[in-house]
Amino acid sequence: MTDSLDAGRVASAGRADSGGRVDSAGRVDAGGRVDSGGVGRVAFARISDEPITVEECDLAVATATAGGVVAFAGVVRNHDEGRGVLTLDYTAHPSAGDVIASVADAVAAEFPGVNLAVVHRIGALQIGDIAIACAAASAHRAEAFAACARLVDAVKESVPIWKEQAFTDGTTEWVASLG
Repeated sequence: MTDSLDAGRVASAGRADSGGRVDSAGRVDAGGRVDSGGVGRVAFARISDEPITVEECDLAVATATAGGVVAFAGVVRNHDEGRGVLTLDYTAHPSAGDVIASVADAVAAEFPGVNLAVVHRIGALQIGDIAIACAAASAHRAEAFAACARLVDAVKESVPIWKEQAFTDGTTEWVASLG
């Protein structure tokens, strides 16, 4: 079951060399939606039960006019607050796909001219797996950095996803992504 929580919201996108088409103004056609050049665009915002990559986000937001592309990967680490972590298991509320899309739309509105993509993983993850990947692209780096940071924070603040951490001492703990 791939991207089952948000299958209808995925728009494929990419640079011209990865399947996208570039128009005369250097804008990349993202699955029928062309970057307007001045208005923020969400290439995709989804929940996935399959492995995710930063590259898919990077390719989705980059355009010929983007001088700054910032990407982020939230990676499962082997510790939390001094305790050894073995695995994480992310669970999403059925509304998570709609919420992540709304969050991305709100961040795009907050940062006009910045293109965004974000995907959050659910299911069983191992140390080193990517739990969240996102990218932001704009004409200038400062806007891309700010939008990418805001997107990560907004997803963690608002999207109903919880993780169960399995520790090396045999205990487990549930942690909400919210707040």
